[in-house]
Parts: sequence; structure tokens; C-alpha cells
Amino acid sequence: MTTVVSDTGVGPLLRGWRERRRLSQLELALRADSSARHISFVETGRSRPSQEMIIRLAEHLDVPVRDRNALLLAAGYAPRYAESTLDAPELETLRDGIARLLQGYEPYPALVVDGSYTVIAANRAIAMMLDGLPEHLLTPPMNVMRITLHPEGLAPRIRNLREWRGHLLAQMERQIAFARSDALRAVYEEVTAYPLPEPSGADDVEDPEPYPYFALPLRIEHDGRVLSFVSSISTFNTPMDVTVAELAIETLLPADPATVEYLRSLEA
Repeated sequence: MTTVVSDTGVGPLLRGWRERRRLSQLELALRADSSARHISFVETGRSRPSQEMIIRLAEHLDVPVRDRNALLLAAGYAPRYAESTLDAPELETLRDGIARLLQGYEPYPALVVDGSYTVIAANRAIAMMLDGLPEHLLTPPMNVMRITLHPEGLAPRIRNLREWRGHLLAQMERQIAFARSDALRAVYEEVTAYPLPEPSGADDVEDPEPYPYFALPLRIEHDGRVLSFVSSISTFNTPMDVTVAELAIETLLPADPATVEYLRSLEA
């Protein structure tokens, strides 16, 4: 994935991020230890910001790392953040740590995805849940949103599909609003076009009582049982590499004792 630089200059780009975050020039100036006058001059092109100023403004605007490079390039500076491939030697420690982490989560399902939900790595519990899916969904690069919502994927097995689908689509919408990603938008447009599978038996039937859970669960049928999970997502703190900044580790934690017992029985 390459960084796309607008030809409008750094000022309009910064103004766009400020407006997206719904901050006034004065609010941004106070946060960045600057002045509203200077922010105005930067946005209109009357003043060229330094590299440090661009980074400081980007931090206070919560601009994604990839787009911080785009801001620097638009101002005529070199990118600050590297974009390594996952097999690069400098990321060997990261790869080893991810592998150990995923293994440590077993027997609970866990996987690592990039910014467009392409699966980077997964543990054996994830493989168990994907058993029986068609090969065209499991051929790399696999996409977790496609696998989950495709009519030939996990969708027919998810008992609360409408709720879970709505949760995933809302999650993607928030991410698209936060970071301009053509790849993520393409995935979103693809999965929203999938038809909802027809209910089969007990599938997609609402529970008569509210969920006795602390968060919306993923209720999915596996081997004649209904397993319940809640999703937890972790990202890396203060990353200095574009690739690392866009990685996320998702863990499916059991939401009831029956799911815990079943997963532990598989491990045994």
C-alpha cells in the first residue's frame, strides 16, 4: 500500500483533518502550544510549518501514521515513519512476539489483521472455527470481514447475524471516517452488498430474553453447539512504522462457562 499525496499542499490537508476532528483553530492551537493566527497561516499557505510542527499538529489531531507521512511529503519534507514489509529483518522480534502471543491465547481464538482486515496470522482455534468453509474464502490473502459475512462463510452459522453484522459494519464505518483508506472502503462496499442468508432452523433467531452478557456476543454454531464469544481488539502503542501501526490483534474471549468448557476440552 502506497502513500497518496494530495497536490493541494499541507495547509488544506491539515485543515481537513482539523475539521474532521471538529476542532476550531483556537482549540488546536491551545493543544499544540501555538496560536490561532499561526494555525490560520499554515492552513492558508501563508506560513510553511516545520517538520516538528507538522508532527505535533498531527499528534493532536490523531492523524494515522500513514497520513502523517503524507502531510510531511505535501510540505516538502521526507517521510518520518518507515513502512516495512512484515517479513523484513527489523520486524523479526515483532513476528516472534505475535506468534508467541497467539499461541498463548489458545484455546481461545485469536488472530492478527492489517488495516483492511487482511489476516496476517492466526492460531489453531481460529482454524477450528473456519473448518468446512469453501477454499475460495480461505485462499490468501484471507479477509476476516469477507470470511465472516459472506453467505458461504461464517454468516449462516452465526445465530445473531443481524446484530453482529450491524456491529461489524458500524466498526468499519468508524474506521473509514477516522482514516482515509481506499482498501478498507473497498472491503466495506463488498461486504455490505452480501445478501443476508435465509434463516435455517434456529439460526438468526432472536433470544426471548436479553443477552446475559457484558458486551454484544458473537453467537456461532460449531459442531452442533452454540459458542458465545466477546471480541477484544488490541493495537500497538506509539508505533514508529506504518505497517506496525495498522496491525490489530483480535481475541475472541468466551462469554459463558459452556464455551470455556468446550474449548478446554478440545485443548485436552
